[in-house]
Amino acid sequence: MKIGIVVGSIREERKGIKVGEWLLAQTRTRDDAEYVLIDLKSFDVPLLTSPTHPAQAKKQYESANVRRWSEAIDACDGFVFVTAEYNHGVPGAFKNAVDSVAPEWTNKPVSFVGYGSVDGSRAIEQWRQILANFSMFDIRAQVGLNGFTDFETDGTVKPNDRKSESAQTMLDQLVAEVRLRAS
Repeated sequence: MKIGIVVGSIREERKGIKVGEWLLAQTRTRDDAEYVLIDLKSFDVPLLTSPTHPAQAKKQYESANVRRWSEAIDACDGFVFVTAEYNHGVPGAFKNAVDSVAPEWTNKPVSFVGYGSVDGSRAIEQWRQILANFSMFDIRAQVGLNGFTDFETDGTVKPNDRKSESAQTMLDQLVAEVRLRAS
């Protein structure tokens, strides 16, 4: 079983990569799955301009970067979306990358770690609506990191113990759902 921890922010000096690394560190004591960090920034996914709808492309995308993105996503059985909240919503580049592929997401479980002024909660709620289109099963347990209290001034994640416990609960539920769907 392979779980992709997808970091969706591509901004310079973003907190997202540090959040993804924090979550990956939370998985080191677990032996229930292979956890991999997938950093959207490293794929340079272009704006979706293809005349062929991704759901009809049969994973034959025009852009080499989208093909690499497709392969990374397709290799996973479930996901944790690490999402910032920008202007009360999801990051545009992340939404574009999700929209750029389709069957790679279909019927796979997903959970969320959000961060922002209100723990990324509004972005997470929007993701739940968006991902329903792919028949993804969203895990109820989530982790919210507050931009004011859960980070050092250099962007290092410094959540309290309760957040680490929440991360373990979320991962337990995600792994259980991946197993259920595989049986």
